[in-house]
Order: sequence, then structure tokens, then C-alpha cells
Amino acid sequence: MKIFKMLAVSAMVLGMTSCISKKQYDALSSNYKQCIENVGERQREIQDLKSQNSALTSENNLLKSQHDALKSSLDACLSNSGKSSANIDKLVGEINASNSYIKQLISNNAKNDSLNLALSNKLKRSLDNVTDDDVQVKVLKGVVMISLSDKMLYKTGDYNVLPAAQEVLGKVAKVINDYDKYSVLIEGNTDNAPLASANLPRDNWDLSALRGTAVAKVLQTQFGVDPARITAGGRSEYNPKATNMSVSGRAENRRTEIIIMPKLDEFMKLMDIAPKK
Repeated sequence: MKIFKMLAVSAMVLGMTSCISKKQYDALSSNYKQCIENVGERQREIQDLKSQNSALTSENNLLKSQHDALKSSLDACLSNSGKSSANIDKLVGEINASNSYIKQLISNNAKNDSLNLALSNKLKRSLDNVTDDDVQVKVLKGVVMISLSDKMLYKTGDYNVLPAAQEVLGKVAKVINDYDKYSVLIEGNTDNAPLASANLPRDNWDLSALRGTAVAKVLQTQFGVDPARITAGGRSEYNPKATNMSVSGRAENRRTEIIIMPKLDEFMKLMDIAPKK
């Protein structure tokens, strides 16, 4: 406002040039020009300040928007951290349960292996006077397997147990009775030579099954093995140990196997302790 007043005064003074000296006129004219220049500079400064203010306002709005977005993300992270912590705790619990189960499984397997080895050694000592070709005892995949040749047990094509086999079956039965917590599986096996008859056994399926059940009955009736522990059946020619292309191979395939293993309910108890999903 002062600037415009000065300009007005200057204009009045200029209008009165005829009333003042040339020296005074020149001084007033110089002041007028200087005032005009000062007004232009001030206007430019005002315009620059307006531009700066507009830029700062835009920057402030952008920063506020970023702040709101960061705050929203932080709130979401804090909310999810509780859920993640719960999931981690659950996962750690499942891992601990699995480790406990694995340790118990290893312990049970080690115990079973020890018992099976002791059982196998006892059987081998009991049968040390029996020809290896007639009786084979070994531990395979956690179970004790006794393989009895058909020539020791039966006549060719027959399923009735020979009297000569009673001694061997009696020794096997004694060990089975000593390990009364074990189950007994008896399997009859044949070679692939065809058997065709109108009477029993009609084929290799009949022959293998009847041989398995015949041994089971001897163990039960003559040596007191609990029949509830016994499972008997036949596998015909479909579980060969050797090739059927040779005489020795066919002889090896004609066998009855007695498999002694932990009872099924023991395995089921072990499964019951498995960690639940």
C-alpha cells in the first residue's frame, strides 16, 4: 500500500514539474523508476512463493497418503503376527509329537528285532540236528521265517503230514509256545507243475492250502499251540523262491513256511500312538 501511495505522490509531483527545479525533478524521477522495479521484483517473489507453496502442498498430500498406507500395512502385519505365532506353535507341537512317535517306533522296532533274533537263535539251536535242505530259519523284515521242505513233510502230491516230520514240528511248537505273544502264519507253496484231479486236492491252490492247514492242525492238536494265534493258507505256485525251470528250483519252491511275528494288535497299538493330523 505504501508503494502505491509513493507512486501517487510521485505522479503528483511530476504533474507539478513546472513548480519544482530540474534537480528535484530528476531525483523524483529516479525514485519513481526504482519503485517500479521494486514492485516488479516483489510480484515475482510472490509468484515464486505461490508456486513453492503449491509444490509443498502436493508433496505433503503425497506423504500423508504414504503414511496412511504404511499404517494400514503395519496394522495388518500386527494382526497377522498373532495368527502366525499360533500356527508356528501348532507346527512345533506337531514336530515334537512326530519326534516322540519316531523315537518310540525305533525303540519298539529295536525291541522286536532283539526278540526275533533271540527266537531265531533258539530255533536254530533246537533244530541243529536237522538237515539244512529240509529246514531253513532266518529273520527277514522283522519276522522269523521257518521254511520246511515238502519231502520232509508230505508224500508227493499229498497233504497229510508224515510221521517223520513230527519231531521237527514238535521242536518248532515248543519255541512257538515259549513266545506266546507272537502270531503264527503258516503258508503252503508249490511249484508250477500242474495238478488236475477230480478229488482233493484238485489243483495247486488246493494242495498249498491243505498243506498249510495240515501243519496248523498238527501244531494245535499234538503240540498244544493256541489255534487263536494261527493263520493258515496257501499261495499255490505264485510265490516262488527259485526258478521252476530246474529240478532243484522246483524242489525249493515246494515248501511250507511257518512265519512267527508280533501279534497284529501290537502293531495296532503302535499305530494308535501316531501323532494325529
